[in-house]
Amino acid sequence: MATLPEADWTAIKALISEQLAALKAGDGMKAFGYASPGIRQQFGSGGAFLEMVRTSYGALLAARYTEFLEGAVIDGRVIQPLRVIGPDNTVLVALYTMEQQQGGGWKIAGCILAPSTVKAA
Repeated sequence: MATLPEADWTAIKALISEQLAALKAGDGMKAFGYASPGIRQQFGSGGAFLEMVRTSYGALLAARYTEFLEGAVIDGRVIQPLRVIGPDNTVLVALYTMEQQQGGGWKIAGCILAPSTVKAA
């Protein structure tokens, strides 16, 4: 199975953490900057991006706890899972699709929230 150097996984986790912090702070422009060119083109502005996150990804913003799980390269796609525990102990997994940019840096190209089989204590 293909994988990435540890430095890439560290950079990816830092990027996701920084975007989450910006989103929780309501800084749509900063959060928007971590998105891939395709995502930026789709939403057009930090405000529209922030509104989409609040509407569709509220669980990320409301999480009482998050924990990175082991990332994987699946069919050439870099996936970084993040366990998300909500205030009501609901457990979800946010599956981030990452995209490496020309200069070698990373951007977030998508995120899917999936139910987890794990229950929070």
